[in-house]
Amino acid sequence: MSQYIPPQGESSPSLSEVSPANAPQRPQVPPRVKIELTKAIPLVTYTFMALSLLVFLLQLASQYLLGADMPAAFGMKINEYILQGELWRLFTPMLLHGSFLHIGFNMYALYIFGPTLERHFGHWRFLALYVLSGFAGNVISFLFSPAPSLGASTAIFGLLGAQGVFLYQNRELFGQNARRALVNIITVAAINLFLGLSSGIDNWGHVGGLAGGLLFTWFGGPLLHVEGIYPALRLVDGRESGDVLRVAFAVGLIFAVLAAGIIYVRKGGLL
Repeated sequence: MSQYIPPQGESSPSLSEVSPANAPQRPQVPPRVKIELTKAIPLVTYTFMALSLLVFLLQLASQYLLGADMPAAFGMKINEYILQGELWRLFTPMLLHGSFLHIGFNMYALYIFGPTLERHFGHWRFLALYVLSGFAGNVISFLFSPAPSLGASTAIFGLLGAQGVFLYQNRELFGQNARRALVNIITVAAINLFLGLSSGIDNWGHVGGLAGGLLFTWFGGPLLHVEGIYPALRLVDGRESGDVLRVAFAVGLIFAVLAAGIIYVRKGGLL
């Protein structure tokens, strides 16, 4: 029980003066507060969807007019050509697809994960996440898989990993919803990696994209906290923009050095 001790020279208050009815009342804050996210249009998500669809139309037109998929021939991950210096093949596969089902599945996944992540990450950080994840996936595929490959799934798996890390690091804000979402994400990733064990799927690309997204988000993703006085509350990111830039550079450098090492060793005839 707390005790009121009056300042020197002040008489003790009467019982009525300290009764709960007259005591200062603190604003009642509900245990759960809904805070609206920014309504910013996910421009990066929609841009990558549009680019992927445009490139796929060019692939179809090339096959119809020329009898060969020229965009894929010049852009998919082909290890021998990367060793010859065509380094863009570590990036361009994320814009290429092999069938209607392939692009449909990847664009659906991008539409599901992209907008919410982009609103939390911001446009530029989401762009870095997507590109670095795709790059990381193609580097790991280059290291472990001799087969040609293409598709945005390297970047999509990066978004999957980023979503998991984001929810884990901000789990106190999302409560039980974070736990359920994390279970769903882990289940989806595990099922897709298991399905990737079958022939025709570049599972190493998926693993690399997942690793890139996890690494970037763990050290450079949003760390949210609530500021303000109820009901005027807002979400604020505690991660400094300079830290995000350094993390993006470091993650890109890690996989770039790995790719350079693979090229050096293989061109030297050591593997």
